[in-house]
Amino acid sequence: MKHVQSPESKSVRLLKIGEQIRHVIAQVLQRGEVNDRNLSDMIVSVSEVRVSPDLRHAAVYVKELAGRDEDMLAALKKNVRFLRGQVARALSTKYTPELKFRLDESFAEAAKIDALLRSEKVAPDLDEEE
Repeated sequence: MKHVQSPESKSVRLLKIGEQIRHVIAQVLQRGEVNDRNLSDMIVSVSEVRVSPDLRHAAVYVKELAGRDEDMLAALKKNVRFLRGQVARALSTKYTPELKFRLDESFAEAAKIDALLRSEKVAPDLDEEE
C-alpha cells in the first residue's frame, strides 16, 4: 500500500527539521564550540530556521543581542562549514542543508508595534477595554 503525503504533513516535517537545526546551532553557539573569538564574545539568538522542501537549503535567522549584527553575520558565514558539520551529525536525513545566515528583523518589528501600542493615541483605547 502506497502512503500518500499531504501538503500539511510535508510542512510539519519541514518545521520539525528546522527546529532540530535551530536547536543544534543554538547549542553549539551557547557552548562556545566554534573556534572564533568574535563569536565567543557574542550572545547570538537563533530565532528560526526555514528549510526548503527539498532539504537542500536552510535560512537561519539570527540576532546578536548587543547589536553587533554585521560582525556576527560575518563570523557565522566564516564558520558555516563547521556549523553545517555539527548539523549533519545531529540530523538523520539524506542531505544536510546549506546554511544561509540572515538577520532576524522581527525584533525591530516587535519594537515598532510595542511603541505604537504605547503611543498617546492608542494607550487610552487599550485602558478603556480593561
